[in-house]
Amino acid sequence: MANLEFVRLAWEAVRSNKLRSALTLLGIIIGVFAIIVAVTAVEVIRSSAAGTIESFGATTFSVSSRSGFQQRGGVWRPRRAITYDQAHLLARRAKLPVGVSPEMMQNDRVEARVGAVETDPTVIFLGSNEDWIANNGFEMGTGRFIGDQDVHLARPVTVIGADLKDELFPNETAIGKDIVLDGHRYQVVGVMAEKGEAFGQNVDMIAIVPITRMINLYSAARRGVQVTVRAASMQDLQATMDETIGILRVIRGVGPGEENDFEAESNESFVEQIGDFTGRIALGGAAVGLITLFAAGIGIMNIMLVSVTERTREIGLRKAVGARRRDVLRQFLYEAIFLCQIGGIVGIMAGAAGGNVLGLVFKTSFVFPWIWALGATLAVTCVAVAFGVYPASKAARLDPIDALRHH
Repeated sequence: MANLEFVRLAWEAVRSNKLRSALTLLGIIIGVFAIIVAVTAVEVIRSSAAGTIESFGATTFSVSSRSGFQQRGGVWRPRRAITYDQAHLLARRAKLPVGVSPEMMQNDRVEARVGAVETDPTVIFLGSNEDWIANNGFEMGTGRFIGDQDVHLARPVTVIGADLKDELFPNETAIGKDIVLDGHRYQVVGVMAEKGEAFGQNVDMIAIVPITRMINLYSAARRGVQVTVRAASMQDLQATMDETIGILRVIRGVGPGEENDFEAESNESFVEQIGDFTGRIALGGAAVGLITLFAAGIGIMNIMLVSVTERTREIGLRKAVGARRRDVLRQFLYEAIFLCQIGGIVGIMAGAAGGNVLGLVFKTSFVFPWIWALGATLAVTCVAVAFGVYPASKAARLDPIDALRHH
């Protein structure tokens, strides 16, 4: 009951000094808001990235030759591109993968045209083989995907995304129709089901042709390709990566003891990279918030000292009627804690709402950082005790006679 009385007195003190309390709360709110909004936004980004990558194939990994230099034979040389012939040999020799798809993409987005209807140059235009759709987590809507014979014969056929179909053929079927991509004519054999956006890109504005057709048209036999490899299951993923790396080292003539002149990265490792990056952002936001809380704590101490001065006669009266030092100490500590908890709750709610604004952009479900919210609550309590104990002690040590004489 005594504790409830102290809470009531703390609430009355907050209500009687609204402007002062609001200014004190502002520092706490900003500090907690900075912490919660940062970690909430990071969780939204991480959740969105993980969901997006998962939708593009959880058991796939990519093999590519990134630009840069590598030391070989004691000499720094540019990394060699992975060619289509090397990717084709990999597909023939590897036993564990259930899908190997080399990908060759035009460096710039292209325009697509049907008669007088023409798109903006926003179409993703790439060449691949029959394994591309399963490796990348797409599904067919109508028609069929590119087949092995299309690749073998370099046929002028294409499979397009749902949004590209809607732009070029809004009220009719696209199957069997011809479209012009980057100045070359192709027959549409399939339309993929809608996929949505990935990392801010509309992946439904896409056109896929046989990679051999793209090589023939652009004289790109030696141009580098990226290879996507699909394992049979998550349990087979590491073994499939090891086999792929071993075979590709032999194909590319990488000697024993030499480091790989290519990179093999799974979707899981990409999620981990995003997690590391966003984790650093969260820690930065938390650091800013803690600094703000420290500054707010100094403000609380100053305001509590002013409050002690203003309420000196009240303290003297309480002591005259039997209040002990610890009672006065608890009263002022409760006021500091109560004030900080109000600011903490408001800051948590505002931070969670602010961070989830990104959820509307990335179309993810609501995220609430429970662990960080509990941590912020504990932090503001510690701030209240650390910076409220000196004013409370000063109030508790007042002599009742001197306090009653105070004007």
